[in-house]
Amino acid sequence: MRLNINGKELAVDDVDDTTPLLWVLRDQLGLVGTKYGCGVAQCGACTVHLNGTPVRSCVIPASATVGQKITTIEGLASKDGKLNAVQAAWIEHDVAQCGYCQAGQIMAATALLQTNPKPTDADIDAAMAGNLCRCGTYTRIRKAIHAAASKAGEIVSKN
Repeated sequence: MRLNINGKELAVDDVDDTTPLLWVLRDQLGLVGTKYGCGVAQCGACTVHLNGTPVRSCVIPASATVGQKITTIEGLASKDGKLNAVQAAWIEHDVAQCGYCQAGQIMAATALLQTNPKPTDADIDAAMAGNLCRCGTYTRIRKAIHAAASKAGEIVSKN
């Protein structure tokens, strides 16, 4: 099968049609920024964008994504390596503690700002509710999203 990941067409061989996208990304393609958390789409650690919409890659068969645009955490920065506004705000506000869930958090936050460039606290809480953080960095996550929102035009995705 051929998958469009981070703007590149990539061939994936010897993968069963039911293999979750998460395992194709990590095991077949070496894109390990997307994390395995729960395996049942409840924690958000495996969040990627499918045609610009945040989805849980642990439950989507890779075969279902053929012909669609997939963006992973590795695809958010520009080609010259400049971080997008959400990634930069995450660093500026020292959001990560253990860091395990943060790729999924960043993917969800980026999608939020693409559809709602000036979210309220309630908007952020609603959009991020399905992304769990064991370390409880939710206050810093909210601050970082507001900071990224203030930098209009810097939210990018390769979709």
